[in-house]
Amino acid sequence: MDAEIVSIGTEILLGEILDTNAQYVAAHLPALGINLYRMSQIGDNQDRLANIIRDAWSRADLVLCTGGLGPTEDDVTRNAIADVLGEEVYVDSNLEAELRAGFARRGNRTMPERNIKQAWLTPSTRAIPNPHGTAPGWWSEKGGKIIIAMPGPPAEMTRMWDVEVEPQLRSRSTGAVIVSHTVKTVGIGEGQVDEMVSPLLKSTNPSIGVYARADGIHLRITARSQHAEEGYRLIEPVERELRQILGPAVWGGDEDTLEAVVIGMLKARHLSLATMESCSGGLLASILTDAPGSSEVFRGGLVTYDTGVKEEFGVPASIIDQFGVVSDETAIAMATAVRKTLASDIGVGVTGVAGPTELGGRPIGEVHIGLDDGAETQSLVFNFPQRREAVKRRAVTNALQLIRRALMARDAARPV
Repeated sequence: MDAEIVSIGTEILLGEILDTNAQYVAAHLPALGINLYRMSQIGDNQDRLANIIRDAWSRADLVLCTGGLGPTEDDVTRNAIADVLGEEVYVDSNLEAELRAGFARRGNRTMPERNIKQAWLTPSTRAIPNPHGTAPGWWSEKGGKIIIAMPGPPAEMTRMWDVEVEPQLRSRSTGAVIVSHTVKTVGIGEGQVDEMVSPLLKSTNPSIGVYARADGIHLRITARSQHAEEGYRLIEPVERELRQILGPAVWGGDEDTLEAVVIGMLKARHLSLATMESCSGGLLASILTDAPGSSEVFRGGLVTYDTGVKEEFGVPASIIDQFGVVSDETAIAMATAVRKTLASDIGVGVTGVAGPTELGGRPIGEVHIGLDDGAETQSLVFNFPQRREAVKRRAVTNALQLIRRALMARDAARPV
C-alpha cells in the first residue's frame, strides 16, 4: 500500500504551529508495511485542498489527512473530500444526536448550529469516533482506495490514530513490514562516523542511514521483511557489528535519552551530581530532572548568571580576574564550588557566550564545561556559533557527554 499525507491548516503555512501530526503518522507507517512517498501542507482553501487530495488520490492507495474538521467556515476538509469523491454530503442523524448529547453533557444547553457540519457524511464515508473532541474523523473508501481524515489537535489525532485508524490498517496489511533500530553516538562527528562504518553502508537489507541530531550522531538500521520478527533478526548482527566498530562512542539506542543514560550510570555507581550553570541558564539541571530516578542522584543546580553570584557561591575572584569568566579554569572552579556547596560526589560547571553579542572578547557560541569528581578535574571547550537556544542545547549535550566520559574513565581506572 502506497500512502500520502496531507496536513491542512493555514496556521501551518504561516509557521504558527509545527506539523507534528504528519511526523507522528509517518513514524507509524513502516511497521504497517505502508510506503509513504509524499507529504503535503495546504491552507484552508477548499479548491486548493481538493486539488491536493485529488492529486494524492491519483497516485496513492491511501491518503491520510489531518486538520480542517472543526465547525467553522474555514474548516473545509469534508467539503474537499466530498468534491474529490464526487458525492454530496448529508447530515447523519445518529452523529447529530451524539453531537447534541455531547454538548449537553458538557453543560451547554444547545449545540451551535454551525457544529452540524461535524455530523456530515457521504455515501462512501463512515465516521471515526473521537471521544476527545467534537469532530469525528472520516473514513472514505471508493474504487479500492481510502481517504482518512483526522482532527488537527494532536491529542485528538494521536488517540484516533492509535485506537481507531492504525488497528484497522494493520488488519488489512498484507505486504512486507519495515522495522528499524537506532544506534546513538556522541563525541565523534558525522563524517567520521560515516567513514568508520562505510563497509556496512553498502548493505541494502538492512540498510543504514547516518544522521546528525542534537544529542549526537544516530545510525538507523532499517530492514524490510514479511514479519517484524524476521526484520529484527536481520538487524541484530548489523547492530552488533556497528557497536563493535563505534565502541564507547555508543551511548544508547532507540528511545534512550542521554540524560537518562547518565542518571542510570550515576545510580549504578551510587554517585551524586550537582551543577553550576551560567550561559545554559539551568537547562542542564532541567534536562537531568526529566530523567526518571534523577532525585536519587541529582543534588541540585545553581544558576549563577552574574559574575558576583559565582563568587558568592565559592568561585575565586582571582581565577575570574586572571582567566576571565569564560574559560576552562572558571568552568572547573564552578564545578569544584558546586560540588563542595551541595556536598555531591561530582560537580559540573558550564560557562560561555550564548549571544547575541560577544563577551569579554570571547565569540558567540564558545562554551567551557568543567568537571570535578573530588579526585581530579577535567574540562572541554567547544564553539558553536548559532542561536542562543542551539548554543544552550549543545552545551547541555556536551556536559552530559563529559559526565558520561568521566564515569567511564573511573571504571577503567578501578583495579580489577
